[in-house]
Amino acid sequence: MNGSDKLIKNIIKSKEGSIFMGLFALCFLLSIFTSTFLTTYNIGIVIRQVSFIAIVAIGQTLVLLTAGIDLSVGSIAGLTSIIGSLIMVHLNINPVFSLLFAIFLGMLFGSINGWFVAKLKLNAFIVTLAMGEVYAGLILVITRGYPVLNLPENFNVYGQGIVGNIPVPVIFMIIVAIMMNYILKRTPFGRNIYAIGGSMTAAKLVGIRVDRVIIRVYMLSGMFSALAGMLLTSRMNAGQPSIGSTWIMPSVTAAIIGGTSLSGGEGTIWGTLIGAIFMGVLANGIVLMDISAYWERVIIGLVVIMAVIIDIVRKTRGKSSR
Repeated sequence: MNGSDKLIKNIIKSKEGSIFMGLFALCFLLSIFTSTFLTTYNIGIVIRQVSFIAIVAIGQTLVLLTAGIDLSVGSIAGLTSIIGSLIMVHLNINPVFSLLFAIFLGMLFGSINGWFVAKLKLNAFIVTLAMGEVYAGLILVITRGYPVLNLPENFNVYGQGIVGNIPVPVIFMIIVAIMMNYILKRTPFGRNIYAIGGSMTAAKLVGIRVDRVIIRVYMLSGMFSALAGMLLTSRMNAGQPSIGSTWIMPSVTAAIIGGTSLSGGEGTIWGTLIGAIFMGVLANGIVLMDISAYWERVIIGLVVIMAVIIDIVRKTRGKSSR
């Protein structure tokens, strides 16, 4: 077997390779059954929609790698985007500074989640679920359920702009993915994240400051949620109270389908990115094939269950082989 054959075999065996093959198969089937799937217009819509979820899912992946979970990503995205919109409209703050301020708030809210989990040793599921309710409630307190309108025209570029043929949100997605992939693979912080997910006790024994790492991971999750929220706000040209309200399941789903283990210690950024694209293509295919939208959640739920089962089977085979 030559080098190229080995490379192809290794790619197919990897989690990223298998989900990519699944994505390729899904695209192939949709191109056969629908005449509009492979059009430039439709692909542009899919990749732009995927970019928002993918950014949030990357942050969620970091949390899952430490064997945690962040159920407040949607509420953080909504609250930070509302505050960012309000300061642009009522205080005439420059859109760039408003975007940066929203990201700072996302980091702050995420750090609060991380502090409860790391310092008070509270269950991540309960903490982020409760804090998500707090953030969602604050959205309604601030807006009374009404959108924030009349955003500056120069803010639209973040969600509606195109550089060459690439939408600006997609550029943000690519930058975030490259940056976080480098951090996970090439820095001590990234290695510490995997170590904590593998065994928190062992990580403490080798001197890793577990509390600090966990707080930073939730901080990054909040930061990426805020970024995605502001990008979608720009896309919609309004600070909608509903922004991010449906992002919890897709962010977790994209990571799981991409090979991230719920028990921590396993997963990659590129896998999550492919998983997000897979989910976006699947949702788009349901629309193009005129399948009732009610079935979308059923299908996605079944896909997630299949991904979890495959992950369990792989782990079982790995243990038996060892």
